[in-house]
Amino acid sequence: QGKFTLLRDTRTDGSFLVHHFLSFYLRAGCKVCFVALLQSFSHYNIVAQKLGVSLTAARERGQLVFLEGLKSCLDLLFGEEKEEEQQPSPLQFISESTSNLKALFDFVRTSLTPTSGDSWKGPVLLVDDLSVLLSLGAGPVAVLDFIHYCRVAVCSQLKGNIVVLAHSNEDSEDVENELVVNSLCHHSDLILWVEGLATGFCKDVHGEIKIIKRASLELTAEQDQVQIYQYKIQDKNVTFFARGLSAAVL
Repeated sequence: QGKFTLLRDTRTDGSFLVHHFLSFYLRAGCKVCFVALLQSFSHYNIVAQKLGVSLTAARERGQLVFLEGLKSCLDLLFGEEKEEEQQPSPLQFISESTSNLKALFDFVRTSLTPTSGDSWKGPVLLVDDLSVLLSLGAGPVAVLDFIHYCRVAVCSQLKGNIVVLAHSNEDSEDVENELVVNSLCHHSDLILWVEGLATGFCKDVHGEIKIIKRASLELTAEQDQVQIYQYKIQDKNVTFFARGLSAAVL
């Protein structure tokens, strides 16, 4: 509890980790707030069904709070004016001059604050993917402030967990995105860094994952623990193996 996990992908798609954590926390009985900025609800639901979890059922029983970013953006930009009585959109910053993510933070805090009838084990914030906020016009400082406030509210006060996916490309000229990703690396308890193979495509090895357990956050003299595996994504699961030990080699 109280951990911040960063999912980082470079030259490949690390979304399979998002699907894993989503189904994992729902099966564990946790209350999940899923800020989905990259895909539609039906996309995540189809993948979750393959993993044995129904997002529709989880949402109906109040275990899953799902923010469909694509739909919210369209409603804000092209939708009709809504009644003033309704709550402001969590992505309100798109239609405002200042990139203030306070409405998004309020949505997260309200969604995960337990009520008297709740029996869920612990709150979890899942974000896919943080880089989209920069593309929508939020500044890097606003994004880092949002994550900081979420860590205080979810990890420290509510004793929950945060899992965030962010794309990165070290050769990219997107300075703002690299600033955000590198800053998050310094604050993470655990980093799962997925990279495409430097040698190119292989049908038996889809990429490499670096698991970095941060010891430096606890102000000890220990070094960060780093483990490196290669993986292959299958229809309903992912297989991991040490480098050079894939089925193609053996």
